Amino acid sequence: MKANCIFLTGAGWILALSGVVSVTACRQEPTLAAPALSRHTTSNPVVFVPATEAPLANQLTLSAKVQTDPARSFRVFPPASGRVLAVRVKPGDTVSRGEILATIESADAGSAQSDLAKAQIETERAQRAANREKGLLDHGAAAEKDYIDAKAAADSAQAELARAMRRLEVLDMNAQATTDSIPLLSPSRGVVLTVNAAPGEFSKSLDNADPLITIADLSTVWAIGDVFEKDIARVQPGGKVTITVGAFPGQVWKGRIDSVSGALDPVTRTLKVRVALPNPGDKLKPEMFATIHVDVGPHIAIVVPAAAVIHQGENTIVFVEINGNPEQKNVTTGQAVDGKLEITSGLHEGQRVAANGAELLTGGASQQ
Repeated sequence: MKANCIFLTGAGWILALSGVVSVTACRQEPTLAAPALSRHTTSNPVVFVPATEAPLANQLTLSAKVQTDPARSFRVFPPASGRVLAVRVKPGDTVSRGEILATIESADAGSAQSDLAKAQIETERAQRAANREKGLLDHGAAAEKDYIDAKAAADSAQAELARAMRRLEVLDMNAQATTDSIPLLSPSRGVVLTVNAAPGEFSKSLDNADPLITIADLSTVWAIGDVFEKDIARVQPGGKVTITVGAFPGQVWKGRIDSVSGALDPVTRTLKVRVALPNPGDKLKPEMFATIHVDVGPHIAIVVPAAAVIHQGENTIVFVEINGNPEQKNVTTGQAVDGKLEITSGLHEGQRVAANGAELLTGGASQQ
């Protein structure tokens, strides 16, 4: 606002006060009134778009867990009873096939080596005897029966040698080894899940209920979900699914149903659904919670832009244009697809909803 002012001094003030001279001390130039603010500002215009119908895939949601593939899970037991000398791995370690996991000191190792040495000596002796009898038989100096007996003894000694060598192989020991320690080797590439022993402990053999070490190859895992009786007909082997995991929001794994169990769980009244998933980088871990989304056919739905839907506490609302004014309406949402939200109740096709700038109407629209 611009102002022109006249300043009076001395007698001029007296004349002004006495009314002889009337002077306007400060004259303001007229200005235009500022325009009123509107919701429809140029920087954030509120745009209304119609709710439309679109085909969306029906999805059945199943609670699930990530589990190891039993064919790729290995429970490592000691081949003989003994004392644990060393454990070389810990849970979470990645191991390769043939890597030494632990070492056990066992009397069975010494016994197996002794049996092998005896079998080697007996085999050599029996073979020499059989060769001698064969030479005598060829020159007519021995009975055929004597040669047959000697040959049978040599064959028996050879069989005992093979058994002794096989026992060492089961213990993962070299035939030339001269120690009573047994190495426990990894049967496959995988991740160590559990270790149930420490150096100095005495470990039983295969009759022990708990394995010494558990390893799983996580390159492929299973998602195991539960489907209720009422939904059994909608879930079939070969059906397409998408899988989400709470540990990785926004990521989706795609697959197909490998199998559906043949009997209901008597407690939960559900069937087990199995989906095999490639797992590069071992990202999915056993016992992670997951959700299996089963595609069960399309349906026609009302959809609006995701920006049109506003969440206020427990309410989900949109702003609908009625007679040129925005009115707030409560709605129920369904699936989210390509930046749009399914509206399962509260809207009809063709109703115009506020999309861009819908948040500007919060608190300023009538409710319905």
